Amino acid sequence: MQTANKFSVSRYAPERGAMAKLTSRDSVLRRLDWPILLSALALSLLGTLLVWSATRNRTQLNQGDPYYFLVRHAMNTGIGLVLMIGTIWLGHRTLRGAVPVLYGISLVLIIAVLTPLGATINGAHAWIVIGGGFSLQPSEFVKITIILVMAMLLAARVDAGDIAHPDHRTVVKALLLAAAPMGIIMLMPDLGSVMVMVVIVLGVLLASGASNRWVFGLLGSGVAGAVLVWQLGILDEYQINRFAAFANPELDPAGVGYNTNQARIAIGSGGLTGSGLFKGSQTTGQFVPEQQTDFVFTVAGEELGFIGAGLILVLLGVILWRACVIARETTELYGTIVCAGIIAWFAFQSFENIGMTLGIMPVAGLPLPFVSYGGSSMFAVWVAIGLLQSIKVQRPMSA
Repeated sequence: MQTANKFSVSRYAPERGAMAKLTSRDSVLRRLDWPILLSALALSLLGTLLVWSATRNRTQLNQGDPYYFLVRHAMNTGIGLVLMIGTIWLGHRTLRGAVPVLYGISLVLIIAVLTPLGATINGAHAWIVIGGGFSLQPSEFVKITIILVMAMLLAARVDAGDIAHPDHRTVVKALLLAAAPMGIIMLMPDLGSVMVMVVIVLGVLLASGASNRWVFGLLGSGVAGAVLVWQLGILDEYQINRFAAFANPELDPAGVGYNTNQARIAIGSGGLTGSGLFKGSQTTGQFVPEQQTDFVFTVAGEELGFIGAGLILVLLGVILWRACVIARETTELYGTIVCAGIIAWFAFQSFENIGMTLGIMPVAGLPLPFVSYGGSSMFAVWVAIGLLQSIKVQRPMSA
């Protein structure tokens, strides 16, 4: 006899495999989660201004064109919106059937990074240079792939009504599929991305209803793995120096501790309302390195003050809140797991990025979702928004 559970297939079988037929009264536009969409748009637009402020005077970066990063960031946002629309149009259930193909493509791309096709940018050998000033960071898309492949495996029998929770064999398969790309990315080494993926795996396991022993076991394995990586010397010297500077900010204030010291000075000088957009002395004076990417939050803190920086936190909070609502209301475990993976991803990456500018987290080279400059990151987060919207749109209508 089949086990009854709240994710029973009978609750969404009429809509399986394709977008539900929506009446004019309940159209796709009306069923979109507008708070998520508007918050993500606001963050991207705010990020465009912050990136512009951080780069308009940096002639060594903008090739003499003060609008160079402004145009490219706006273009990345536009491409991201197209990817979101395409994801909604395809639907998360259609993508569920394409997960093996997407997983294979992701593995090929990250393996390609380790070949002569790969390039080193800011100390991380994690990029593929396409040409024309464009580059691709495959690890950003691996975050999505891990979420989808684990959701597909862990939810298959539960959504079919065969079992109430994923069994141990299924959990092992899901963890092995997640570990394969993470191991390759660790060889780059891209420690920041691996940290995010570990948190994603934890979030997915918690949402799947798998035994808590797996969660505690993964936490213990993570600690043991971190010690092993340190002892074996897998980390590059610049990564070790970042952790040393985090543990002791005064260790080398003109060297490895320079970034975080200047970041705190910039944020602290903003006060309540900031010095005004394009008027920050730290930003204009180019004292904070990588200010358009990893340290973009310092521009908000200095030029928009506590109010502007707080607005970024509020907008990120709205996205996480609405994603939690979608996860709770969906009637299939697959959708819940996908939402949980995205929530874990956005929450941890935002906390790490903002935390490293405040000195409460080590520098890990992670972008601030929707705000930092970077095409791969922007494309990935908008695809994630598309997945959330698809789960919301395709949710069965209440009687």
